[in-house]
Amino acid sequence: MLEAIANALRIPELRRKILFTLGLFVVFRVLAHIAVPGTDQAALARLFNKNQFLGLLDLFSGGGLSSFSIIAMGVNPYINASIIMQLMAVVSTRIKELQKEGEYGRRKITRWTRYLTVGLGLLQAWGLTILFRNQGVLSNIAFGWFGIVAIMITLTAGTIMLMWFGELITEYGIGNGISLVIFAGIVGRIPNTIYNLLSGGGQANLVPLLVFAALAILVTAFIIEVQQAQRKIPVQSAQRVVGRKVYQGRSSHLPLRVNQAGVIPIIFAISIMFFPVIIGNFLANSPSPWGDISHALRTYWLPTGPNIATDILYNLVYFILIFGFTYFYTAVTFDPVDTADYLKKHAAFIPGIRPGAATAQYLDRTMTRITFAGAMFLGSITVLVPLVAAALTKIPTQNMYLGGTAILIVVGVALDTMKQIETQLIMRQYKGFIK
Repeated sequence: MLEAIANALRIPELRRKILFTLGLFVVFRVLAHIAVPGTDQAALARLFNKNQFLGLLDLFSGGGLSSFSIIAMGVNPYINASIIMQLMAVVSTRIKELQKEGEYGRRKITRWTRYLTVGLGLLQAWGLTILFRNQGVLSNIAFGWFGIVAIMITLTAGTIMLMWFGELITEYGIGNGISLVIFAGIVGRIPNTIYNLLSGGGQANLVPLLVFAALAILVTAFIIEVQQAQRKIPVQSAQRVVGRKVYQGRSSHLPLRVNQAGVIPIIFAISIMFFPVIIGNFLANSPSPWGDISHALRTYWLPTGPNIATDILYNLVYFILIFGFTYFYTAVTFDPVDTADYLKKHAAFIPGIRPGAATAQYLDRTMTRITFAGAMFLGSITVLVPLVAAALTKIPTQNMYLGGTAILIVVGVALDTMKQIETQLIMRQYKGFIK
């Protein structure tokens, strides 16, 4: 990896791409420390200490939410908009046709995604503003509708700016821009998190941190193995005759990834699990019975509730949601019927399997088995790893911001980026032979 980066820095074009990407990272980290005026940082810190899911949302915002900065929402609205557009392709024939129309279709879907991002950003900004106002985070300023709208516009503009940064990185930098924005946010929080673990909460002993570091290394190695894991389905192309030329059949394979869904099921599950918390805080000052419901949600619907029964129920529901969404999103992104039709059109087949419907059934059955392993992997990394780490290190789970989810994102983005750098290097190494 280090050799690939060193070789990339020797090439002027790649060096410019890497420096451009790093420059936008610096701007992103500066914006993450510009807080919305009137924010009570002490009240905000207390709120984050008792709510783990706010920490998970802060993870995707690159630390902007924990300081309620102008980019507090990060690229969450854009991610949600992209997911919605992918899901719409299942039910909308128009969007599915646009996906097959090349550059024109891609640009049109991108434009719709941006519009949807603005709408979701305003909605999420309103929810965060009301939540923080009810929790006393924004109680030090005169708060009318004008103040709410001003904060909504500010937070939405911050999201649009980060979306623009991501598109600039994708076009002029290296790697997938949106993924790298999330990556930069997580990596940028590592020094502050380590400092807090060393100096705060009585965690001055280095032994728990060393245990945590060892667990992180093991989890990272496990994530790399699963992220790279594939089931290679053998594919044989038939002999073809084009004019007077005879093209012999070739053997290849169809790679099916174990973790086909990536981190999208985790984002789905976080959104669903956080919704009752939003409702509970929104109804915090309401009369009975809504006030009683709000109190129950804010007391029991937590990763670390008042008793072990609520903890088990909470984490079990979280695990089941991740498991189910993994199957759901894999079914959205991988269509066995389309894949079987593609193989049939290109005179290719799986040895021992008849083309057409039999191939689709075989691929569906195989993908279902593989997805089970992927779903167990995502659920274990997100739910079980923080619990095991907290039990072994005695570090509270609400401080596990750099737990399995963060490592999964960082490793996945790093692997994809390194693949792109290596591809760019290979293209330039063979450039002289192409001329």
